[in-house]
Amino acid sequence: MTTATLDDERIARTSTLTKLLKRPEIGALVAAIVIFAFFALSTDAFATPSGSSTWLRGASTIGIMAVAVALLMIGGEFDLSAGAMTGFTGLVVGVLTREYGVNIWAAILVSLALALVIGAINGILVMRTGLPSFIVTLGTFFVLQGIDLAGTKALTGQVAIQGMTQVPFYDQAKKVFGSALEVQPHWFNLDLKFMHLDFDWSRPLTINASVFWWIGVTALATWVLLRTRTGNWIFSVGGAQTASRQIGVPVFKTKVGLFMTTAGAGWLVGMLLIFTTSTVQSNTGVGQEFIYIICAVVGGCLMTGGYGSAIGAAFGALIYGMVSQGIVYAGWDNNWLKAFLGVMLLGAVLLNEWVRKRAETAK
Repeated sequence: MTTATLDDERIARTSTLTKLLKRPEIGALVAAIVIFAFFALSTDAFATPSGSSTWLRGASTIGIMAVAVALLMIGGEFDLSAGAMTGFTGLVVGVLTREYGVNIWAAILVSLALALVIGAINGILVMRTGLPSFIVTLGTFFVLQGIDLAGTKALTGQVAIQGMTQVPFYDQAKKVFGSALEVQPHWFNLDLKFMHLDFDWSRPLTINASVFWWIGVTALATWVLLRTRTGNWIFSVGGAQTASRQIGVPVFKTKVGLFMTTAGAGWLVGMLLIFTTSTVQSNTGVGQEFIYIICAVVGGCLMTGGYGSAIGAAFGALIYGMVSQGIVYAGWDNNWLKAFLGVMLLGAVLLNEWVRKRAETAK
């Protein structure tokens, strides 16, 4: 009886280090700190308020999508239409308002409804047909890309929607999706010369609305994953779908809901982009879907599902944002970013697998 009790892993004591290693986001957190320190010390502009504003803005829209994609990957599925969805939703708002005079808030709601319907169709097709999700969503990707390019050109005669600032009530929507908060450095009276960090602090730190949305989405996703029954369902359908169904988990609803969540995140990013820049291109978001997946994997998500973290995906996006802008500040060839992404993906997959196996056997 005593031996059986000691061998029971459910009540076995676990060291603090092992608990940390079991957290999917730890590797991405460490990598983010290292990358920040590297570019902050090797370039003049990276850690300045204006420099930080640039890479934070880039990381935020990627981060929102990476978090949603991470939830879907934990649930055992992929969505290759996520990038094209960001452009599609923005174009819907642009065409409806600029070409047909639809009220901007009505156009935003129509765009959201279309995104959720497409997400639901993706999920239903995957669940009803049993086809791999990357095949189904690859088809959706090409459909959306065709609509974005050919549809927009047929309706407007152009491949981009411009002049959104002339649309009535544009300023109202911009306050929600495209505004920014300026933080003046002198508010904090920072003096980092003692650390030999003599940066240009004459410009403010601009925090775009997308950064606040990013933080909110990450917090909400983390709460759902760790504190709700829905979170348990997401982990279970990704790790053992058949067993989940046998114990009563609503697998169909959970997975369809995850596809709709990803599509909804695509709508949100589409709104953030169009109301920040007041324009949207037909090719917006195309190719970004792989970056979302890479960020989720770097953040600790397993390609096999059932394991991952929303916070980790947010760190993965932060790494991408810092590296993509850090390369510019360092004066390197931009093409090095592609090489970095490949190395980062392979390294993250190998590291996540090694850490997971080591944590499972350690005490």
